[in-house]
Amino acid sequence: MSEASHRPDFSSRIERLGRMIPDPVLLFAGMYVLTLIAAALLGGHQFQTPGAGGAAVTQTIKPILETEHIRWIFDNALVTNWLAFGNGVLGVILVVTLSIGVAEHAGLLGALIKKAGRHVPLKHMPLMLVFLGIMSSLATDAGYLILIPLAGLLYAALKQNPLIGMAAAFAGVSAGFSANLVPATPVDVIVGMNAKIFAESQGVPFVDAHGVALNPATMNYYFMVASTVLLALVGAWVTKRFVAPKLARVPFEVPADLDLGQFDLDEGERRGLKWSAFGAIVALAVIAGFAYGPLAPYENAQGQRVMPFVNNIILMISLFFVIVGVAFGFASGRFRAAGDVVKAMSKQMGAAGYILVLTFFSYNFLALLTYSGLGAYITYLGAQALLSIGVADLPILLLLGFVLTTAVINLFVGGLNSKWLLLGPLFVPMLYQVNPQMTPDLVAAAYRVADSSTNIITPMMSYAGIILAFMRRYRPDMSFGELILMMVPYSAAFLVCWSALLIAFFTFGIPLGF
Repeated sequence: MSEASHRPDFSSRIERLGRMIPDPVLLFAGMYVLTLIAAALLGGHQFQTPGAGGAAVTQTIKPILETEHIRWIFDNALVTNWLAFGNGVLGVILVVTLSIGVAEHAGLLGALIKKAGRHVPLKHMPLMLVFLGIMSSLATDAGYLILIPLAGLLYAALKQNPLIGMAAAFAGVSAGFSANLVPATPVDVIVGMNAKIFAESQGVPFVDAHGVALNPATMNYYFMVASTVLLALVGAWVTKRFVAPKLARVPFEVPADLDLGQFDLDEGERRGLKWSAFGAIVALAVIAGFAYGPLAPYENAQGQRVMPFVNNIILMISLFFVIVGVAFGFASGRFRAAGDVVKAMSKQMGAAGYILVLTFFSYNFLALLTYSGLGAYITYLGAQALLSIGVADLPILLLLGFVLTTAVINLFVGGLNSKWLLLGPLFVPMLYQVNPQMTPDLVAAAYRVADSSTNIITPMMSYAGIILAFMRRYRPDMSFGELILMMVPYSAAFLVCWSALLIAFFTFGIPLGF
């Protein structure tokens, strides 16, 4: 029997296994119940963890079913444990989502993709598509729903197999999801703000390897910039070396109703791009005014240097996207009144509804885990297990072990946010307890490497079915197994090269961000 005959069965088994795993919301709801039961059974149990300065600190698991603790659950469920969790991390995420929504629904991101595609020769096309895919993580829908179909159109217009361009774009959008040249993206905010919460909840200092306080939104920025360059080059090489030669021999068809002119900019989009460039200049001028004006650095009464601009960089980035998006929207005709901008924000917030549901259950679970003492106990047990096998003095092995663990879990549990909320509270303090070189920014960077690298080879990725449907326009009989096999070279190359980059940053003491 041929190898190809096994592919549908193999992919079906993977898909069935993946679908057996409940939605992350249900996972967190279930873990909340298990935490209640475990805290009730272990209530009063004491253990010791290292505290500040190395002194032992005695911890006690709370008997959670006692009256005062039940009151705590109900008194804090809505505000403290959800809306105000982590000093309002949910609000920060939603503000970034609003600003990106203006630029996305104005059509700015799609127009930029079209313009770039018409001015790049074929030999450089894979590099451009992977790079644009990485940059589209500013607004994931733009990457999955705009860039990948347009990549197919572009290659079809050039009489090349459209799947080549779509594979390169898919690799950039999904496997390079955590990288970007723009600081304080929604991913940066989600990962960074929660990493701070995970660290501080168990007394882990939120500082880098040099003892410098971390900014949650930019703590991995230097690493992400280097990652963007690396992944674009590696993705282009994989496309040319493995994917394009193989797909060049595969037959494809161009649907009769496919309008290859969709890749051309219309008059409104051309006018919008001109005005968005002006809007970018205005936005940068406004931001510079804040940076050198009311948000300029100063020393407080205690003699400490305070940097308000850096502390508010998330709002500055959000302001930039709103100004540029509004300029494009009105110039292109997509926006005709101020109410259209509000509609764009509202539409984006509608897509963020799942974030609200997920965070209600996950943040309440995390709060209960911390309050009950079970989180510290699980961390303690995990740290003791790692110490017992003698890896405390092997930080690179610890790092690679975490990367591989997360990469495997990613094949079965979809969603960057949900996995980080699941793994972060355990591994951020645990790895630090085993070896203080495993700082929160390093663990977060390792998580991003692992999570993104295997996104393109799992049926649990939320857009997997949509991507397959896009590709079936050109090859109707394409199976999910064939899609996975097509993307395996990208996943393997990204995981190896990206992990090597992280180890290089760690080994040579290069700051991951600022």
